[in-house]
Amino acid sequence: MFARLREDITTIFEKDPAARNLLEVFTYAGLWAVLYHRLAHRLWIHNLKTAARWVSQWSRFMTGVEIHPGATIGRRFFIDHGMGVVIGETAIIGDDVLMYHNVTLGGTSLSKTKRHPTIENGVLIGMGAKILGDITIGAKARIGANAVVIRDVPPDSTAVGIPARIVGQEKNLALAPVMDAALNAPDPAAEALRLLREEVQLLRQRISAIERHEEPETQSLS
Repeated sequence: MFARLREDITTIFEKDPAARNLLEVFTYAGLWAVLYHRLAHRLWIHNLKTAARWVSQWSRFMTGVEIHPGATIGRRFFIDHGMGVVIGETAIIGDDVLMYHNVTLGGTSLSKTKRHPTIENGVLIGMGAKILGDITIGAKARIGANAVVIRDVPPDSTAVGIPARIVGQEKNLALAPVMDAALNAPDPAAEALRLLREEVQLLRQRISAIERHEEPETQSLS
């Protein structure tokens, strides 16, 4: 237990430049959310499900992070800022995953089956992202801020937009310790619309210029 706690604390210092000392780290809602979840999950797998739900709801009240006690979470999982995170019952999260605030790992089915995402090792999930359904986010992938992901994302790739599209894929991508500009790349569809709007505006300006230079036609009255 203490070895896992040391891992969690070390991970926070590695992935959050704002972490200055141990006392500050123990104020992090993301750390406490993970610790509460470990207790709740242990109760859940030992069929103490009501007790597990009480622990998870207490964690939600204290941290602003809602993790269903049935969710499976690996080692060195860090939720930066924490507030607004929701992780569903059948979600599976691997090792070394970094998640920012307002992320949802949600379900799209009412059946009592695997209905939440699987997040493989080393994934980075940007703030506000929604990952929905029984899909898989491949190892070391990056999910952009506010992306809505409804399909599998290959390993070592970056997905952005609504719905999310793959905008880059790199082999042997190093673990992403922090968010960077790649996660804020523009949505390709939105970028295309922006260019179309600019072209339409330019055409309107040219038409107006032509109309200003035309002499109005006059008709003689008989």
